[in-house]
Amino acid sequence: IYGDIMIIMEKLQILQIQKRILFWVVIGFLIILAVFVAVSINQKLNTAATTNTVSFNGEGKVLAKPDIAVADFSIVTEAATSKAAQDQNSTKSQKLVDYLKTESIADKDIKTTSYNIYPQYTYPRPCPLNVGYPCVEKQQQVSGYQVNESIEVKIRNLDNVSEILDGAVTAGVNQVGQLSFQIDNPEALKDQARTKAITDAKNKADNLKNQLGIKLGRIVNFSEGTNGYPVPMYESAMLGKGGGVGGGGPSVPSGENEITVDVTITY
Repeated sequence: IYGDIMIIMEKLQILQIQKRILFWVVIGFLIILAVFVAVSINQKLNTAATTNTVSFNGEGKVLAKPDIAVADFSIVTEAATSKAAQDQNSTKSQKLVDYLKTESIADKDIKTTSYNIYPQYTYPRPCPLNVGYPCVEKQQQVSGYQVNESIEVKIRNLDNVSEILDGAVTAGVNQVGQLSFQIDNPEALKDQARTKAITDAKNKADNLKNQLGIKLGRIVNFSEGTNGYPVPMYESAMLGKGGGVGGGGPSVPSGENEITVDVTITY
């Protein structure tokens, strides 16, 4: 009888172990099933959100008069040695800065944008027709140095632009690479253009909603692009190189700048 009891107890223990194993197997299966269902639902929701969408473009434009002029002045100096070229260029540069200060240009509005030193070379002369090779009379040699300094100047009083261009060339500027009329703080105008663009896109959405009899949901995407700022340019050819401009300076109308913002709203 004792032996039978022990066998029965062992079978009960084995049965309990099997039940525990089965319990955890069922729990694991349910967890996997729950994760699968959640992923499937999320995928379906995302698919619906990306496929059942409609986008509308809007454009906003703002016109404004420029309030600053930005000029790019270049001073080019050549000399036999690098030091001589730099010293002479520094003298011209200081003369330009001194002149700009007499025109009430602040230090913060005068900035050197590039400074380069280039060696200048002499090249061998070609062989005469009646002389055989080799006949090079001399090798390539450094004949001097050229210093090229570019200075960006912001002119806040647009009434003085023509006079300053003329005075800068007289002070030693070899060329004006570019003159542009800009808006010193364009962000406020960008905000206005963006507001117009969003209103334009929403109006298009409302019109289509009424025409098709559809219902628009929430906004799921927004993108924005800002077009460039077309500005009048004043090239160096209008000034010439190395000489002043007669007649009180050139005529440089500033015109108007157009800021355009394009938006896309997706419902």
